[in-house]
Amino acid sequence: MLAGEPRGGGAGAPARVSGRRIEAVDALRGFALFGIVVVNITYLASGYRMAGLAAPMFSTPLDWGTRWFVSVLFENKFYLLFAFLFGYSFTLQIDSAHRAGAAFVPRFLRRLGGLFLLGIAHGVLLFPGDILATYAVVGLVLLVVRRITPRAAMIAAVALTVALAAGVLLLAGLAVLGADASGAVSENATEAALSDRALHGSASMIIGEHVHRLAKILLLRVFLQGPTVLAACLAGMALGKLRLLSDLSGYTAALRRLQWAGFPVGFAGALVYAHSTWSGGGHAYHLVGQSVNLVTAPLLAAAYAATLLRLLPARPRLTGLLAPSGRLALTNYLGQSLIGSLIFTGYGLSLVDLIGPFPAVSIGVAVFVAQAAWSRWWLRRHRYGPVEWLLRWFTNWRRPSRSPAAPADPPAPGPPRAPDDDRETG
Repeated sequence: MLAGEPRGGGAGAPARVSGRRIEAVDALRGFALFGIVVVNITYLASGYRMAGLAAPMFSTPLDWGTRWFVSVLFENKFYLLFAFLFGYSFTLQIDSAHRAGAAFVPRFLRRLGGLFLLGIAHGVLLFPGDILATYAVVGLVLLVVRRITPRAAMIAAVALTVALAAGVLLLAGLAVLGADASGAVSENATEAALSDRALHGSASMIIGEHVHRLAKILLLRVFLQGPTVLAACLAGMALGKLRLLSDLSGYTAALRRLQWAGFPVGFAGALVYAHSTWSGGGHAYHLVGQSVNLVTAPLLAAAYAATLLRLLPARPRLTGLLAPSGRLALTNYLGQSLIGSLIFTGYGLSLVDLIGPFPAVSIGVAVFVAQAAWSRWWLRRHRYGPVEWLLRWFTNWRRPSRSPAAPADPPAPGPPRAPDDDRETG
């Protein structure tokens, strides 16, 4: 997401280090959570949206405006930011294991195993759009290439992204010629209506629908989302090796360049993607939009991150809002799906496709605000979130402390230490 060596004289300030944590990492994670709930809530609220369709019962200008707003500004941007942070924190976990005198590989493998089990349970019980299991698999690749240089990791990330975009464009060409190799995952309105009926039903019907959807999107996960996540993780690992988020004071010019390049190119690509999604231009056109999106969405995600990183030093209240949510990212991510399921499926109120896109997105925003307040309250009393605590126990093979961290000693002279941040959730 960023490139170049540090340069002095920037207008930014060093990222604040709280104890052994870098607050910029937590704030970025919290920001990613906000974008993810805005996107995921639209899928939880509608079986039609999960099928890639617009619910026919909601066709007012506000409904369509909300769909376009989410597609342009949010879709396919914030999970990339989450993946970037997964790769960045991978390097911090190596440091954490080294400081603790623990063998990193078995420790990290246990962590990936825990994430994979959580992801499978999440996908089956709550939301088939789960990303945790994908992170667990991609984490194995990071483990294999962990000694790669930052430059090589960035080159690999760019090459993988371009190759994916070219592959999707090839699929679009095949679709035009009548050889639609991706039609197996597409659905129609009849299937979407059946999905709605299942989501309104009993727990067994809901779980059965989730399993059905997981089987439908498996190919997309393996050949599209997985490599996309890997590319973002490699970029994060590259910058984690440079410890970029520990001190941003020398990167102001690079952050500004990311904004200047990322916003216009990223927004242009997002508009193409949204138009290909909602204009009814056919499957081949949608694949073209996907191809454009693969190349441009990382630029817009990078521009978002650069903007936030430039704002944080001058906006401590913004850090105070986002960082606690980011510290409890795993608990909050799963909590978002649980709350959404209780609102929209037969687990609870059963409102799936009974409210329009705008109220659904408003509910997502309200969920994030409530989680931000809850996260601040929880961290005054506990050191880890509930799910983070369980994953840490599984990772380290010993029971972690529940009490809040003791106040940190004044930092020693020299560069900031990497945080003990092995609670990565992606």
